[in-house]
Amino acid sequence: MNDNRMKGDKLLCEVFKSPRVDEMYLYVDKRQGLGEVPEALLERFGRPLPAMTLILTPEKTLGRARAVDIMAAIRDKGFYLQMPPAKEEYLLDLYRTPTEARY
Repeated sequence: MNDNRMKGDKLLCEVFKSPRVDEMYLYVDKRQGLGEVPEALLERFGRPLPAMTLILTPEKTLGRARAVDIMAAIRDKGFYLQMPPAKEEYLLDLYRTPTEARY
């Protein structure tokens, strides 16, 4: 995406949440919307649910990704896909083994 508006240090970004996968988010330029997102990705993502709109700057602090990386991906591909965090193996054990009461 070679839009002169995206060469600045700010980007108005819209974030969508996946209805199918917990903690999966799709970031796009609000002016472009979902037009640059591949159809195959949207099929797996599900119908995007608006989560928030924010202004990204290179120094902005986000929870799981660097704003600079998000801005670069949107500039290059038209979107940024944030995957859910990996589950730690020891946490998965809690779901596999029932808790035993100790006397």
